[in-house]
Amino acid sequence: MRYLLKNLTIIHPEQKINEKNIDLLIVDGKIVELKKNIEIDDNSIRVIDLSDKIIAPGFIDMHVHLREPGREDEETIETGCRAAAAGGFTAVACMPNTEPTVDSEEIVEFIINKSKNFIVDVYPIAAATLGRKGEILSPMCELKESGAVAFSDDGVAIKTASILRRVMDYSKMLNLPVIEHCEDESLSNGSMNEGLNSTLFGLAPLPSVSEDIIVMRDILMAEYTGAHIHIAHISSGNAVKLVREAKSKNIRVTAEVTPHHFTLTDDLLKSYDTNLKMNPPLRTQKDIEEISLALKDGTIDCIASDHAPHSLEEKELEFDYAPNGIVGLETSVGLSLSELYHKKILTLDDLIMKYSINPRKILNLKVPLFKVDTEAEFTILDLNEVWTVDKDKFFSKSKNTPFDKRLLTGRAIGIFNKGKLFLNGEIIKN
Repeated sequence: MRYLLKNLTIIHPEQKINEKNIDLLIVDGKIVELKKNIEIDDNSIRVIDLSDKIIAPGFIDMHVHLREPGREDEETIETGCRAAAAGGFTAVACMPNTEPTVDSEEIVEFIINKSKNFIVDVYPIAAATLGRKGEILSPMCELKESGAVAFSDDGVAIKTASILRRVMDYSKMLNLPVIEHCEDESLSNGSMNEGLNSTLFGLAPLPSVSEDIIVMRDILMAEYTGAHIHIAHISSGNAVKLVREAKSKNIRVTAEVTPHHFTLTDDLLKSYDTNLKMNPPLRTQKDIEEISLALKDGTIDCIASDHAPHSLEEKELEFDYAPNGIVGLETSVGLSLSELYHKKILTLDDLIMKYSINPRKILNLKVPLFKVDTEAEFTILDLNEVWTVDKDKFFSKSKNTPFDKRLLTGRAIGIFNKGKLFLNGEIIKN
C-alpha cells in the first residue's frame, strides 16, 4: 500500500512541528519522505490532495465501552473500531464492564486478538477487582502481562479504602494507572444532578459531593502510596479544584473530561430525554466554567468520550429507569473543535495534546511521530468543515446521542494506521 498525501499541514506539539504545504510519502505503512513538493513517477502510488487539511499524531480515546463480550447487540469490537475510525481515532482503550468482566488473561487476550485485523488499535483496561465487586483483587500482574494498560472497576468506585490501597500498591509496582469512576455508593441513587432543576423536574437527585468525596479519597491514597490515580469523566467544579490542588503538590493524579460535560447542562433535562441521562450526570453552567478553566490551565489532561452504547429499547424507558450513557466516538472531536478550538478556549496544539499525547503518556503507550522510517499513525482534520450530526449515519451499532442534528464546525475526516488509510468513511486502496 503506497500513498502520497500532498499539501498537508503537519502539527506535532512534542516534536515542535507546525509546517504547511508538506507532502507525505508512505510505503507499506512507513513514512518514506516528508517534505515539500515530492515528485514521483510511479503509477502504483495513490496520490491524494489534502490541501487545507491538518494531520496530527493519531488520536486515542482512552474511555470507550465496546460491550464485547456480552452485549454484542449494543456494540462489538468491530463496530466500535469503525465508529472510532470515523471519529478520528487510531486507538481506543476499552473499559472492563463487559459480561464477563475483563478480569482474566483470557478475556484480555480475546479482545486483543479480535481487534488485530481492524485499522484501530484496541488497548484493554482490566478490572481492578474480580467481577468489579470491590472485594478481591484481580490477578493484576497476569493482566498486565497479557496486555492490559490500566486497572479500573469502571462504573463504580473501588469499594473500600482498604481495597483501593492494595490496588494502588500493585499498580505502582506494575507502573500502570488506576482509573476511577468517582462516586460515593451511599449517595448514588439519583438520576440527575442535585439542585433546583432536580426539584423542578421531579427527578431523583445525585449530588456533586458524591463525586468530590471519592476524588478526595483517591487523591489522598495516591499521595500515601505514590501510585498514579486517573480521574475518569470529571464533572464537578469542586472535583476539578481538588485535582488542581493535588497537582500543585506533585501528587500523581491525572484527569479526563467528556465533551458532554463541557457542552451540556442539567437545564436540558426538562425535556426528560433519556439520551441526556449519564453518570456522572450533567452539571451546571458554573461547573462547565470550572472545567473550561481546567482544560485551559492543564488541570484536565485529556478528553475522552465515555462512549456508552445502549439499545433503543433500553433508552425508551422512563428517565429514572433508563441506563446511563451516550455514544460519543463519532462526535467527540467535532464537539471539541466547535466548542473549545473555535471559541478560543484551547489552541489546536492544546487539543492535540489532550487527544493524542497526554492520554498515551497516562497509559504508557508510544506517541506516534512524524519521522522518516517510522510507522505512520495520524489523524486527519478539517478545521472548518460545517456539518450536522446525523445519528442514522453513525458506524456505531447504537444511536443514543443528545447531539443529533447539532451543527458543528470542524471534524476529523480520516485516519492512517496499520498501513491503511481511512478517509471520509471508507478505506482508500491503491
